[in-house]
Amino acid sequence: MVDFLAENNLCGQAVLRIVSRGNAIIAELLRLSEFVPGVFRLKDKADQQKYGEIIFDFSYFKGPEMCEGRLEAKPELQDLDEEFRENNIEILSRFYLAFESVHKYIVDVNRYLEDLNEGIYIQQTLETVLLNEDGKQLLCEALYLYGVMLLVIDQKIEGEVRERMLVSYYRYSAARSSADSNMDDICKLLRSTGYSSQPGSKRPPNYPESYFSRVPISDTYISMVIGRLRSDDIYNQVSAYPLPEHRSTALATQAAMLYVILYFHPSTLHTHQAKMREIVDKYFPDNWIISFYMGITVNLMEAWEPYKAAKTALNYTLDLPNIKEQACRYAAITERLHPQVQQFLKEGFLREEFVLDNIPKLLNCLRDCNVAIRWLMLHTADSAYDPNIISGSDK
Repeated sequence: MVDFLAENNLCGQAVLRIVSRGNAIIAELLRLSEFVPGVFRLKDKADQQKYGEIIFDFSYFKGPEMCEGRLEAKPELQDLDEEFRENNIEILSRFYLAFESVHKYIVDVNRYLEDLNEGIYIQQTLETVLLNEDGKQLLCEALYLYGVMLLVIDQKIEGEVRERMLVSYYRYSAARSSADSNMDDICKLLRSTGYSSQPGSKRPPNYPESYFSRVPISDTYISMVIGRLRSDDIYNQVSAYPLPEHRSTALATQAAMLYVILYFHPSTLHTHQAKMREIVDKYFPDNWIISFYMGITVNLMEAWEPYKAAKTALNYTLDLPNIKEQACRYAAITERLHPQVQQFLKEGFLREEFVLDNIPKLLNCLRDCNVAIRWLMLHTADSAYDPNIISGSDK
């Protein structure tokens, strides 16, 4: 059988391109999030007074003629509007292209699933792709990356700011006169969710599952991906971490993917107690703070607070004796490893012949160090305890 990722395997190449694009989109979103023009936040009174009449949120679409009429009635506003357009159209275009690429990404994922279902790829179905090692990884990553895009957008670019930027781009560009523009779909996907990253903000109801459901995705695909992540070691990491106490570290990448993807299937979080217990026992028996993408952390104690089945499944992990046991265990491991590491790092100690003769010993020490420092960094970081994630209705 032809290798799934071979150049002449259209099925494998198609999903590989989608996932590659997904990673590039997230990188661009993270870059752009550092350059959101402050004026669109309208935080300062000076900005509100100067630009309040030319920057609109989605309420603009309820009566664009009226809004434009107010501008045309005041020549000074027209001049300010034109100056604002010249100063910001370039960055607005870049943000719009990034937002558009997110919508196009999920449309392409859905089209790929339809092609699989309709037999476009000979001898390939959703089931056969998920049986292939590479195919399984890529299909899981395709859905996970879309979830990460949505979370990154909402955390890094506030909903109101997104709306104002989209409306400004619509007004200043040719989008409104273009027949093939998908501005409507992009606005529906990226309209404000009510989430705010400001301290003290309450979590909106049904967040983020209502946000994740704005573009329908095949339930069968979601369920099968969750099934694979629950049962398989899709990246074959357990062989690199043979000790049972290292299993949650070995499966950490998969755990992060499962955390994001479960929001596409909120009934599992709410009511499927057996599945959630299985997930927690496998992935979160000794950890409750995870990095779901490139150092973006989340505290499951807070994130899963509104979900009955997930919250119940976490009870043992969050039991005080278990937390104390884990903290003491990693403190003891750190004390044991510290003198070993100091010895290995003495100048002249790691000679070539010594390394070759002691590979197992060195690898075990490295593995223990990585596991311990990972747990300690995650579970002692201030950023892991985000008050914004706590549900306002339960606190």
